[in-house]
Amino acid sequence: MTINITLPEANNHFLELIQQIKTGEEVLISEAGIVIARISPMSNAKMPRVPGQDKGRVTMSADFNEPLPSDILDGFLNPSEPQI
Repeated sequence: MTINITLPEANNHFLELIQQIKTGEEVLISEAGIVIARISPMSNAKMPRVPGQDKGRVTMSADFNEPLPSDILDGFLNPSEPQI
């Protein structure tokens, strides 16, 4: 079931809405008659991990394990103050 509520009502009844969302309800929040947000419960179902599903999509350069160039390494080891 979907609950339709205005923005001021959602603001005033936020904790009650969260409890209803936890039970599986979906909430549509509207402002001036236009839906501006939908809040729905998160699914706890996790997709199974499949070994090798990204095979051929990830590549590493041949120099991946080589030391960083000194100018880049110096930026990590001796960061300067940020300019504001």
